[in-house]
Amino acid sequence: MDEIRGDEIRGKAEGTAPVPLSVLDLVTVGQGRTATQALRTGVEIAQLAERRGFHRYWVAEHHSMPGVASSSPAVILAHTAAVTERIRLGSGGVMLPNHAPLVIAEQFGTLEAMAPGRIDLGLGRAPGTDGATAAALRRTERLNEGADDFPQQLMELTRFLDDDFPDGHPYARIHAVPGPVQATSEGGVQSPNRPPLWLLGSSGFSARLAGMLGLPFAFAHHFSAQNTIPALELYRESFKPSAVLDAPYALIGVAALAADDEREARRQVLTGALSMLRLRSGRPGLVPTPEEAEAYSFTPVERDFVDGWLGNIVHGTADEVRAGLDGLAKRTGADELMITANAHGGEARLRSYGLIADAYGLPGA
Repeated sequence: MDEIRGDEIRGKAEGTAPVPLSVLDLVTVGQGRTATQALRTGVEIAQLAERRGFHRYWVAEHHSMPGVASSSPAVILAHTAAVTERIRLGSGGVMLPNHAPLVIAEQFGTLEAMAPGRIDLGLGRAPGTDGATAAALRRTERLNEGADDFPQQLMELTRFLDDDFPDGHPYARIHAVPGPVQATSEGGVQSPNRPPLWLLGSSGFSARLAGMLGLPFAFAHHFSAQNTIPALELYRESFKPSAVLDAPYALIGVAALAADDEREARRQVLTGALSMLRLRSGRPGLVPTPEEAEAYSFTPVERDFVDGWLGNIVHGTADEVRAGLDGLAKRTGADELMITANAHGGEARLRSYGLIADAYGLPGA
């Protein structure tokens, strides 16, 4: 691996943002909307993010969830690469135990060839779904096996990306294409880029592993806020300089939504909270409308869940969201904030990213 990747990882804060701002998209599908519309909205969000100076646009792998259309990050990223020019694109993340490492190396090698120097490969070890769906994906009922083998799978993927299995290894004559092997073929030319690896997590396991390997780390603050600071501390304590990074680089995913007034922001984030309540209750579905969410009769237990969920979402006017994001960056020491705005309609999400960009004086207004 070479030193150039540190520059690919580290971003530059635009406008008055304290750290670089990025976008995490779940490609949510609301009631009355189609997956086609959701995917088109994702493209619009990526284009807005590029125009307004956000650093990255990532999509997250989920399965068997009617309200989330991001089951195939590589496919979505290929399309997004064709309609953007500068913004970094990546997975937040691909769930490594769901796939053969060679397949991921081929997919992201292809993406790198399509959009040189713009691709990030974020990896997680959770299934991104329920146990039955995970079994269907992995063709095994021993689901812990994939998670337990994560370090070995990561090593294998890294060697496929770098094409450097040692002599005598069973895979030494197997090459991920597109990839470095093309440079060693007659007349071949080496691409200067290779997708940087990120480890994603919501607990300490990936934090420690990322630190030990000297990789950048992305923490899922948006659904595991109570673990954020302990995980980041563990990452920094475990960090060993590498050819990729000479110092820790921690990104956190943040649920945030800005609207023209506080009431509208509350209406919009309540749709995502009700959707998450149904998912956690084993009733996944499309994201409800604001009207349905407002009219829903919550039980006391459900209300406690929703109130707790909303407590971790930065929402309100643009200035209120900016203050919340600034405070979070200061409390956690995060090097980058990746904002996910989950709501029923694409209009509200696009409006939110635009308002946040305005609040920070990002370019392209």
